[in-house]
Amino acid sequence: MRKSDKLPDIVDQETRSRMMSGIRGVNTKPELAIRKALHRQGFRFRLYARDVPGRPDLLLPKYRAAIFVHGCFWHGHDCSLFRMPRTRTQFWQAKIDRNRNRDVEVSVQLADLGWRQLSIWECAFRGKAQIGLDETVVRTIQWIRSDLAISEIRSEIL
Repeated sequence: MRKSDKLPDIVDQETRSRMMSGIRGVNTKPELAIRKALHRQGFRFRLYARDVPGRPDLLLPKYRAAIFVHGCFWHGHDCSLFRMPRTRTQFWQAKIDRNRNRDVEVSVQLADLGWRQLSIWECAFRGKAQIGLDETVVRTIQWIRSDLAISEIRSEIL
């Protein structure tokens, strides 16, 4: 069977809906891994700061740094982990477009307030082209200590 062939879902629509709605937006496995590793290295941060645009996953006020850990699917990342669903395509396209637009708006707001920004993508941890947790943490620490205003960490190959 070719990738382009539509595979039937193995669960009914109600079950799939329940499964998708149960996906967490906070305290995800990648977020927890990054938090634990940074904390072990002596970095202290706030979580989901409500008084900062976009409620960054990690906020390091000492460095004026906001870190977002993005899921490749939910933010429509241009990598091998993202694939547009074949059912309810209009719904998903609109949802992902809203997320992308919000990401841009938040980035502008943060820059206006003087916050530096790092996006860590899920594909840095998952998939064939992943760089792995250790390398992701090394790059994150390098960015925190740098003067770069905006950066991202992602898989090596698109």
